[in-house]
Amino acid sequence: MNTEKDFSPLTPNIVRALNDKLYEKRKVAALEIEKLVREFVLQNNSTQIRHVIQILAAEFALSQHPHSRKGGLIGLAACSIALGKDSGLYLKELIEPVLTCFNDSDSRLRYYACEALYNIVKVARGAVLPHFNVLFDGLSKLAADPDPNVKSGSELLDRLLKDIVTESNKFDLVAFVPLLRERIYSNNQYARQFIISWILVLESVPDINLLDYLPEILDGLFQILGDSSKEIRRTCEVVLGEFLKEIKKTPSSVKFADMANILVIHCQVSDESKLTNDLIQLTAMTWMREFIQLAGRVVLPYSSGILTAVLPCLSYDDRKKSTKEAASACNQSLMKLVTPEDDDEEEVVQPERESRTATSAGEGPGMEECDSKPDSLNASQDSVGFSTISFFASTNNDRPQVTMDLDGIVQVLDRHLHESSTGMMTRIAVLKWLYHLYIKTPRKMFRHTDSLFPMLLKTLSDESDEVILKDLEVLAEIASSPAGQTDAPGSCDNAESKAELQVPASAKPVQPGVGSKGTDCSPSTPSMNSYFYKFMINLLNRFSMERKLLEIRGAFIIRQLCLLLNAENIFHSMADILLKEEDLKFASTMVQTLNTILLTSAELFQLRNQLKDLHTQESCTLFCCLYRSWCHNPVATVSLCFLTQNYKHAYDLIQKFGDLEVTVDFLMEVDKLVQLIESPIFTYLRLQLLDVENNPYLIKALYGLLMLLPQSHAFQLLSHRLRCVPNPELMRAAPQTRPSGSVRPAPCHVDYGELLEHFDRVQSKHLEVRHQRAVRAEQPDRKLV
Repeated sequence: MNTEKDFSPLTPNIVRALNDKLYEKRKVAALEIEKLVREFVLQNNSTQIRHVIQILAAEFALSQHPHSRKGGLIGLAACSIALGKDSGLYLKELIEPVLTCFNDSDSRLRYYACEALYNIVKVARGAVLPHFNVLFDGLSKLAADPDPNVKSGSELLDRLLKDIVTESNKFDLVAFVPLLRERIYSNNQYARQFIISWILVLESVPDINLLDYLPEILDGLFQILGDSSKEIRRTCEVVLGEFLKEIKKTPSSVKFADMANILVIHCQVSDESKLTNDLIQLTAMTWMREFIQLAGRVVLPYSSGILTAVLPCLSYDDRKKSTKEAASACNQSLMKLVTPEDDDEEEVVQPERESRTATSAGEGPGMEECDSKPDSLNASQDSVGFSTISFFASTNNDRPQVTMDLDGIVQVLDRHLHESSTGMMTRIAVLKWLYHLYIKTPRKMFRHTDSLFPMLLKTLSDESDEVILKDLEVLAEIASSPAGQTDAPGSCDNAESKAELQVPASAKPVQPGVGSKGTDCSPSTPSMNSYFYKFMINLLNRFSMERKLLEIRGAFIIRQLCLLLNAENIFHSMADILLKEEDLKFASTMVQTLNTILLTSAELFQLRNQLKDLHTQESCTLFCCLYRSWCHNPVATVSLCFLTQNYKHAYDLIQKFGDLEVTVDFLMEVDKLVQLIESPIFTYLRLQLLDVENNPYLIKALYGLLMLLPQSHAFQLLSHRLRCVPNPELMRAAPQTRPSGSVRPAPCHVDYGELLEHFDRVQSKHLEVRHQRAVRAEQPDRKLV
């Protein structure tokens, strides 16, 4: 430094002392500066005061010489002390050179700068608040300083500044929030500790309403919550807890929509191996639960994003039990918000909503298009930054009513059903949601039925019985809802449903008084909607393509459907469809399955009673419908005659068995029928054996079965039963006139001759198919010869 330069009003002795390497001499110079500035204050000479400060800043604090910089810092602090309350008039000139020294490479100089600023702030007190941002910015850097002395000095200055802010009511929060939003994303632990401590202080000040700006810092708080330091995480938890308490106190002033997107993102964990991520997810899910309960129907437009976050958590194990419980509470609360009023027609349909609805039936392009919408789910959320993701549309205060984003919800639910990685509890929750939506908003939901239908059918192959039960509930609701009576033309014609069993309209039996509805609805099921018959067609098609599904779950599925829907309609419609089935082997297997269910399931008790006595036209019509399809399986046809007490017809059928191809499978079916005759279902039949005079054809039919059987266990069982029949003399010849008990009297007419002819035609087809199959099997051998 040029000592000959004019530094007046500073004396040469002061200048030399300020440049000295010894702290004691610099301190003496500071005392002289303080005395000099006090005199200028008494003289009200602001010009000289500013001149002194300018010299200390430019020639000393910002000097290239380290000792000069130290002298300048202590000199500026002395000026501030001398100015006292008037220091507020010169704060900018005093603070700026000191803050510049915060970036000095010399740790001792940084410490002196911190000490100088402490003295300046201590004198100025509330006057420093207009300069708070630059002070905060400088302090945030010192908080992460590697030197412990500098860090200790910054902590003293930090506490002083917090006291000033707490005491004042002039803190400019609006100006401070942008800086806070920027600094909150620091990865340095000390900087994070500094930031979180300030947020805690500001939140505790009654005159400062930080809650209004919570959406701008909430994401950063969740980032800090994932810090590796236990102390920082604990402090951040306290801060978030305080905010949540305040939200509960004043929910009407909370910007729920602006923060919901942030919660959705943090509810989804990308790396489940990190314990900190578990904490973030649990906290976010807890906040989400409170938001739904506090905001109510306000969150409905954003429910698709919430479900994206919540549904995967429902499949967590006990290691994340708390998160799972919070997610379950979110899911249940959100579901309760959907009411029948959401089924009303929308007054205004936004253009993007129309576009999304148009593509919702497809999975490929439709989903990609939806991902580009600002209020739709983003499929690539894991690979893009936070700022580009928008699960929720911005709040529109001009909207007259809350509109549920049904299209978005259905897309989320459908996606979770399609994903093979979806957990069992999540799939159950998805199906519960679909069922709930069909109950509460049936008209709107039927717009999505054609796109959902194939996946719901596919879900019947799920490994979990509970999932299948919920799936059947949804399908049953679709098939029986009045909202599905009139569907759009060409429905169920998408790619996945074109493999359905085709039933020509001309081949369907038409009941008197019931109009035909084309291939969409069976005339025999007037109480169901148009989707019922489609469901039956596609269900049988599923069984045809997946024989293992039929073998393992077929009976279970049909029995549950009989509980959920009308059993008579189910059996009637399936019989209609099977009557035209081209795969005769499948038709025989399916008839055998249906027959076993009919004869053994408790769920079919009422239907069995209806068929037992053919006293009404409806029961006779049902019998004839079942009989025609049951002809695909001769033994099942005989068992149906036993059930309906058509013993003479059963005897006539058994007489025809001599012309059939008797295979091992055929004999096994006869064996099972004998076992069924010994079951509680046919108790009435066994008791009728006591009345030999009125039931000769029953005895003759049973003897016919006995003659078909080889001398197996079933043969011995039936033989022993027939030996118990009293008065065997009555069986030597059938009576010339039909006994009154041989066929149960019924007011309706059944043409048994025509039924026998139909049986012959069906068996001829089966024989022809078996012959063709045998010929095809022999053809390769013939070529070789």
